[in-house]
Amino acid sequence: MSHRENCTTLPSGRRSLTGAGLALGALDGRYKAATEPLVDYLSEAALNRDRIHVEVEWFIYLCDHQVLPGLEPLTDEQRAGLRAIVTDFTEESAAELAEIEAVTVHDVKAVEYFIARRLEPLGLGYLKPLVHFGCTSEDINNLSYALGIKDAVINVWLPAARGLVEQIMKLAEEARDVPMLSRTHGQPATPSTLGKELAVFAYRLNRQIKHVENAEFLGKINGATGTYSAHVVSVPTADWQKISEEFVTGLGLDWNPLTTQIENHDWQAELYSSIAHFNQVLHNLCTDVWSYISIRFFRQVPVAGATGSSTMPHKVNPIRFENAEANLEISNALLNTLGSTLVQSRWQRDLTDSSSQRNIGVAFGHSVLAISNVVKGLERLDIATDVIAQDLDENWEVLAEAIQMVMRAEAIAGVPGMEDPYERLKELTRGHRVDAARLKEFVAELGLSEDAEARLSELTPATYIGLAPSLLGHATR
Repeated sequence: MSHRENCTTLPSGRRSLTGAGLALGALDGRYKAATEPLVDYLSEAALNRDRIHVEVEWFIYLCDHQVLPGLEPLTDEQRAGLRAIVTDFTEESAAELAEIEAVTVHDVKAVEYFIARRLEPLGLGYLKPLVHFGCTSEDINNLSYALGIKDAVINVWLPAARGLVEQIMKLAEEARDVPMLSRTHGQPATPSTLGKELAVFAYRLNRQIKHVENAEFLGKINGATGTYSAHVVSVPTADWQKISEEFVTGLGLDWNPLTTQIENHDWQAELYSSIAHFNQVLHNLCTDVWSYISIRFFRQVPVAGATGSSTMPHKVNPIRFENAEANLEISNALLNTLGSTLVQSRWQRDLTDSSSQRNIGVAFGHSVLAISNVVKGLERLDIATDVIAQDLDENWEVLAEAIQMVMRAEAIAGVPGMEDPYERLKELTRGHRVDAARLKEFVAELGLSEDAEARLSELTPATYIGLAPSLLGHATR
């Protein structure tokens, strides 16, 4: 029978694509290359690997510290063999785990059985009851999620975020001394430099990066309702709080001493808030750069062979920034939902957090994808200094601020004839285009001191930039 005859037909008459190994979502499809590094930390397989890691380390800790009567420290070979269950975790291991879970209909119980199957060759078959000792599923899950999220942040998200800031600062340094007409409320305003305006975003993004770098990753291991009840009744002589703290911190996490059945996820909400804030600032950068491209302050370097429009051959569209905007919005929709949902739990436990946390990787994926797009977009920008200079030269009225401020200073210094500086400049410039000649004529008629008149006579929109070039140094501190 042919492949065509084997295919399932949909109600529309089209052939079904089910079973063809195709991705449902864009992150695992067309954008896979940008988001694939997250698979090692935030995928279902990575979560299961981390669950095994936590279970194995708990088993080792209990043995090596002889927490239960009758336990003896493991041999080096046994310890290495147990940890190899984690380091040797493969696609085949994931498939075996899925087969077990199909029977248990419980993911963490399947992990327990998966490990128990591997104890006999290590001479530890008699210790099968020690696997998952005293634990509720959330003891394993909260630690596993914390490990995966921490690794994803350290190894994927933070390097991407830092690389983005480096790219912004590279362009900012190139534009450090490029004077630019500012626009407040979309109208001509006091000039700045293009470099300083880009550095503002680098500074803002760096603040959020620092928040993420200082994030806590909390974990707990304290039983079914956070009371150590099963632990105490089974081994009343053990200092279970000390054991819990040592074990959690030994995993490289921060210990949460007081919880319900679940670790209450406040740290996750805090982390997602910082990443969402980063995303929102980056979204602002995208809209600003898009707008600068629109008024031709930036020229986009065409990609060889690329097409900007199916019908307009001239188009070079700012698609990297538009793509990033959309992905940042999706990421924040998820991060904000996670942040608000995860900190809520009915009484000692409900399952809303379990379903929600399965989307953590998607939230990170859209953020990482957006960062990648912005970096690529920035790499293909050329600064149109000629356009920027012309824009400045057409707006001499922005010097009105400078003139009236000098008049104020002159009045304070006792120079006569400096009354009503704001109103006089407002009458001259508000709603009018004023050229260089008219402004110089106005300045000459004011009766300023010699020094003040000389400063204003030499001033142009391109030189009225204050300390802008020197402010870049604050961006990466």
